[in-house]
Amino acid sequence: MADFQPAFIDELIARNPIEDVVGQYVTLRRSGSNLFGLCPFHGEKTASFSVAPDKGMYYCFGCHKGGGVINFQMEIEGLSYPDAVRALAKRAGMNIPEDEQYQSRYRQQERLWAAHKEAARYYHSCLYAPGGQAALNYAVSRGMSKATLTRFGIGYAPDTWTGLVDTLRKKGYTDQELKDSGLVTVSKKGELFDRFRDRLMFPIIDVRGNVIGFGGRIMKKDDNAAKYLNSPETLIFNKRKNLFALNIAKKSKLGYLILVEGYMDAIALHQYGFDCAVASLGTALTEDGANLLSKYTDQVVLIYDGDNAGQNATKRAIPILEKAGLQVKVLQMRDAKDPDEYLKKFGADKFRLLLEESANRVEYQLNAIRRKYDLQSDDERVKYIHEAAQLLCTLGSAVQREVYGRRVAESASITYEAMKLEIDKAYKRRISREQHRREQESMSPVRTLQPRARSIRYDNMRSAMAEEALLAQLLKQPALFDQIGELKPEAFSSPLLGKVFAQLLGRYRQGLEVSLGVLSDFTAEEMSHLAGVLQRQDTPVSESALQDCISIIRAEYQKRGVSSDDDLLAMRNKLKERKGLKV
Repeated sequence: MADFQPAFIDELIARNPIEDVVGQYVTLRRSGSNLFGLCPFHGEKTASFSVAPDKGMYYCFGCHKGGGVINFQMEIEGLSYPDAVRALAKRAGMNIPEDEQYQSRYRQQERLWAAHKEAARYYHSCLYAPGGQAALNYAVSRGMSKATLTRFGIGYAPDTWTGLVDTLRKKGYTDQELKDSGLVTVSKKGELFDRFRDRLMFPIIDVRGNVIGFGGRIMKKDDNAAKYLNSPETLIFNKRKNLFALNIAKKSKLGYLILVEGYMDAIALHQYGFDCAVASLGTALTEDGANLLSKYTDQVVLIYDGDNAGQNATKRAIPILEKAGLQVKVLQMRDAKDPDEYLKKFGADKFRLLLEESANRVEYQLNAIRRKYDLQSDDERVKYIHEAAQLLCTLGSAVQREVYGRRVAESASITYEAMKLEIDKAYKRRISREQHRREQESMSPVRTLQPRARSIRYDNMRSAMAEEALLAQLLKQPALFDQIGELKPEAFSSPLLGKVFAQLLGRYRQGLEVSLGVLSDFTAEEMSHLAGVLQRQDTPVSESALQDCISIIRAEYQKRGVSSDDDLLAMRNKLKERKGLKV
């Protein structure tokens, strides 16, 4: 992480009030001293996203994300810490002090973005060259117009070994830059060759408009080569955190996004007027991908292939999307294997009707359950009713349980009253299990007080609670640092809280700003946890409470010093000496 001067970070934060920066993305309304709005990081209908201008921090009571203005910029735009600082500096008209580590990394990113842009131009020009005729004919046969080819930057990687390598070298790119780009492969002798050869090329563009990678479809049938080849992970490309065509779809006015499996499906949808289609990048949908979608919509229509692999992918994607706060609908193809084929067969109007008829996730899951059983068999019918009841009992609305319960009853040829009894039994069992779980958690305070993030754990809960309270007091009134005596970071049981204490203490001694927002070198999970600590430890400032916290931290630290048999023996000998006993 770039080592920006603390004074520069203080000025950056002062010139980027958090309410102004957040206000660019969220509609905020004042309530008391804080501002509230709908969280941009998860779907919600009731505003639980809080911004505290006086503290320079934000916190969502729903998804528990939080931090300062730099962390917000990182989260909302998917930026690294240095890039978020750079974006805020640009917003405030500030010059960034020369920092060799940061400047070197950013210059490397800029070179890679530029190299990929040059590669995209090269591939696109090759599509219209004599050697690209077969690829162009294929693209046209798949229904792509010239406007579509231009809009998506479709290209062709010629069947040569060093066409792109030679082009980029002439543009001034070094061999090391070519290796870092992922656009080339390296032979055992160290020679560079084009990674993509004889493939129709699809540029992958991030939401800021940078070309960050490519997907390539092979032109000649080759059993030894993958049909699709994607760029490897690089400094600028992570396939888990990007989606094909989102740079275009994010501007759609349709009010929802369509998620499909492949590049061709996404492009076909755009060409037929559905400019809200995106595709995952050669991998199953990830939580990162779902969270990225949630920044631009609250509703997703899933359209995966109708084969077993596609249906299994749909089942896996539904909970991931719902966890990100998205409403999910599922469209199942009829008389076509994918959207591309359906649009060519039946056109946009019929596809639009199919979209309107798309099932929500409950309908889709009920249909999937029904297909598993032979309803002509009594035993199978009972199993169907039981499994359907297990699904319907998870619905929070009694109206939903009745509506779908009646559908199941009708399909199983039983009365709704009998189905209702089954759903009610399943619902009561579920509520009882959840209540039992909550009771178990309430009986285990250690468990409930543990940080939500699995990467952060408290090994000594008594000390950690005192450490949290101490930091909250110091953040509210930094002058209390004069009362901490010789307390050192290593006395903290939590490495995270000790690190926070060390940074805040250092800043106080330098006469710099002491707040959550100025902290650096912390992950998003860590900052969210710290923001939650401030929300939870919201007690009045008190010197006596501060001293109580320090006493607990020191006492627990001394206990931790007795950890081995040698420590215990030394302590026993010391006690004997104090009592005048012989060892």
